[in-house]
Amino acid sequence: MLKKSRRVALMHKLLLAILSLMPASLLAEPLTLKHAVELAVAHGTAVAVAQADQKRAVAAYSELRNNYIPQLIAGAGLGWSDGFPLSLEGAAPSLFNVNAQSALINPALKDFIRAAQSDVAVSALHTKDQRDQTIQDAVLSYAALAKWEQRLTRLHQTESEAEKMETAVAQRVKEGVDSEVDGAKARLSVARVRLRLAEANGSADVLREHLSKLTGLPVASIEIDPESMPALPVVTQAEDASAKALDTNLGVRAAVEHARSQYLRVKAEHRSLWPSVDFAAQYANLATFNNYDAYYKKFQPNNASIGVAIHFPFLNLSQHARVEEAESEAFKANKQAEAARNQVSEETLRLQRSVAQMQAARDVAELEYEIARQNIEAVQTRADAGTATLHDLDDAATQAGEKFIALQDAAFDLQRNQVALMRSTGDLEKWALGKQ
Repeated sequence: MLKKSRRVALMHKLLLAILSLMPASLLAEPLTLKHAVELAVAHGTAVAVAQADQKRAVAAYSELRNNYIPQLIAGAGLGWSDGFPLSLEGAAPSLFNVNAQSALINPALKDFIRAAQSDVAVSALHTKDQRDQTIQDAVLSYAALAKWEQRLTRLHQTESEAEKMETAVAQRVKEGVDSEVDGAKARLSVARVRLRLAEANGSADVLREHLSKLTGLPVASIEIDPESMPALPVVTQAEDASAKALDTNLGVRAAVEHARSQYLRVKAEHRSLWPSVDFAAQYANLATFNNYDAYYKKFQPNNASIGVAIHFPFLNLSQHARVEEAESEAFKANKQAEAARNQVSEETLRLQRSVAQMQAARDVAELEYEIARQNIEAVQTRADAGTATLHDLDDAATQAGEKFIALQDAAFDLQRNQVALMRSTGDLEKWALGKQ
């Protein structure tokens, strides 16, 4: 029984050692698009920066709102007095003192708080927009990696066939059937395939590294599942995508809210010229060694004051200048919001029309590839009958390979524009994460 348990333990250790030596890509499950997007949103540095800006905006709003809560400051103004007790930093020398102050009636502060609330809304919209940007980046990187990996599989097959063709042509050149030019063309075909392989390998490696940075996963563990990408929605040209984008686009909404924030600041700067009332209170414990008992008829150590401070700004040219500055910023923000609306409307219409054009281009590329595949079969039939040469078959295979690459590029261009259109209309996150 003891020997059996030792054997089981030994087998267990051996299995763990084998698993530790296996590549991470073989142990991990394929990375689906939804999981990649979720990781990118959670791990993305751009989203984290936007969230930090949002927290800062919330803190700025709290700072203004808390002006209505009395601020308590406790301390002491210890000092020795010779003669009349003079003040220390504007306050009477005291053993202990407490000061309280807060805004009571301040029309300008109310509008500044409303402006800060708008800034919080703007920062929240920017965070959502950055989230959508990260989702778009993850989706396009995932789709591009799927394209290059599919192309790599095809190119490896093409490379094997091209090498076989090169060997056959070299033999025919030796036998005097083909010329040296034919041999050079065969070598050129192999070199072209290897060039495309190098391009595909390099692009796939860069995209895998980029996905690693987006998701926080090790590069070696990234194994995508192209089948996990949901079908792209059908884009109809009759739909008014521009109007939908103007209502839902986060960039437009942020620009409009920013313009509102600047308008509220103009109101606040104007109302800074209005009267205001502050609450104030003070307590101080005074000492006899500061000569209070010698210079005042009645002295007591504990003293307190409570009341309000009323301010009437009669002449404040600096504030008038700040009003003009705020009005200029508000005018600028309003024009920026108008420009954002115009840009999104035009860009959405361009994307909508481009999708129709690229759908047609993809359909053309599909037909051209299908014809090229059928041409290979036709040339193979003629070669079997002795009416086509080996070079005719090589040319047909080369054309089919080029048409396959053209079809891939056309399909990816369509994907990229559809994803950009979904982001513009606010449908991207729902599509990528499967939300209803």
